[in-house]
Amino acid sequence: MTYRVNKDAEVEFLDYSFYDSTRIYATSMRYLISMAFRRIFPNIQLKFSNSISMGIYGRGLETKITREMLDNVVKEIERIISMDYPIVRRQLSILSAQRFYKKMGLMDKVNTLKYRTERVNVYECYGYRNYMYGYMVPSTGYLEEFEIHFLEDGFLVQYPRREEKGEIPEFADSPKFFDVLQESEKFASKLNCDMIYKINELIEAGGAEDLVSKCEERHNFQLHEIAKDIVSKEKIRLIAIAGPSSSGKTTFSNRLKITLNDINIHPVTISIDNYYLHPAEAPKDEHGKPDLEHIDSLDVELFNTNLLDLINGLEVRLPLFEFKTKARTWTDPVKLDSKTPIIIEGIHALNDQLTKFIHRDNVYKIYISPFAQINIDNISPINLTDIRLLRRIVRDLNFRGTSPEKTLSMWASVRRGEYKWIYPHIENSDYIFNSELTYEFSVLKKYAVDALNDISAESEYFVQANRLIKFLKYFDVMDSEFVPHNSLLREFIGGSIFEH
Repeated sequence: MTYRVNKDAEVEFLDYSFYDSTRIYATSMRYLISMAFRRIFPNIQLKFSNSISMGIYGRGLETKITREMLDNVVKEIERIISMDYPIVRRQLSILSAQRFYKKMGLMDKVNTLKYRTERVNVYECYGYRNYMYGYMVPSTGYLEEFEIHFLEDGFLVQYPRREEKGEIPEFADSPKFFDVLQESEKFASKLNCDMIYKINELIEAGGAEDLVSKCEERHNFQLHEIAKDIVSKEKIRLIAIAGPSSSGKTTFSNRLKITLNDINIHPVTISIDNYYLHPAEAPKDEHGKPDLEHIDSLDVELFNTNLLDLINGLEVRLPLFEFKTKARTWTDPVKLDSKTPIIIEGIHALNDQLTKFIHRDNVYKIYISPFAQINIDNISPINLTDIRLLRRIVRDLNFRGTSPEKTLSMWASVRRGEYKWIYPHIENSDYIFNSELTYEFSVLKKYAVDALNDISAESEYFVQANRLIKFLKYFDVMDSEFVPHNSLLREFIGGSIFEH
């Protein structure tokens, strides 16, 4: 709101239906909370990271935050909001910004600015100055809607979400999800790669190949954990895999098969896509078009019947769905022995309704997604979704001839489907596979930045593209030659042994 418009333009105001609104609100909340802590407890340094229930997780770096301390901070937040202080954007030279942050004792910001080549933006409000690497609301009065929940080791901040049509999501404890995030943060800290500048320093010191090896070995370890778990549960006949877009499901499924083959388990894969109904029989979305993401767009009864018959050792003719003609044909009869598990993979794979005829003891459910816990600085975490978005931008351009602008235009719809059909079933999984590779931003950078730079300033997706470019600029480039050809990352940058 403080930008001066110096050319003909159409000004569009953002409500909660826009992708950017939630992000701006979240960025501003981190600023406001940091400001309130600075005023009440000036010696406490905060760290924000990604968390559960569509919120932001915060904790003290060296000081444990008590419930009483948090209550005092919340009162200060409410007072600041009621005063509606303006939040003003300024520009500083890099040297001036480094001096300022050094004086505040924020060495994480000082070290990050070593990788900045232009002037630095900061936001000032009521004597407080900081930058969260993103757009902000014009004044504190905009931030009236929020909830802060005290957690044993910190606090969770919730705010209005686009996915909830501008409402604050209902708080839901997700212990499995949270444990994976905690493990991911410990792994990044162990590698000394929990900040971008630390990753850069490691690459500059010649440690790129070692970093890649450690990250890939972590994937191998998880695959072997899953295999051991499946073996220990002797009744497993169905392995169900689900995860949001660009999680690496294809490579994961192939590598899981290889890992299971090594211990004399030889699964077969059945494609859920072959169970689509004709679009005319599918439920309709809000625009009256077939909703092909809805579980009822699948022939759930036939799918369950086929799976149960195969598990019971019967011969089954499986459907084949031709997407061009929308017609169904059938395979020759298929029969499995009692030791052959079936792998299914898809958006509904963790949904109990999809496998309602199969006893839960016979099903092993795997949720896969990248859970990187990497920050630009202590109070600016990299959004988990951005990993997948960048992967998809690079993959779509490399393998599907789809421009970054087109990928960005589809992303909101993709995310809606994930929230509706995948995320509610995460806690029902037997294993959460963390598909992040701590080094991957440094590799993706050279593929993504040039492509994103091609998006015109006149495009409605320019702001999103510019935001991605801005944080990618902080990464040093890592050559893809270090990436193994069976790596999950190869699914997106090319050169995978599983491509054909």
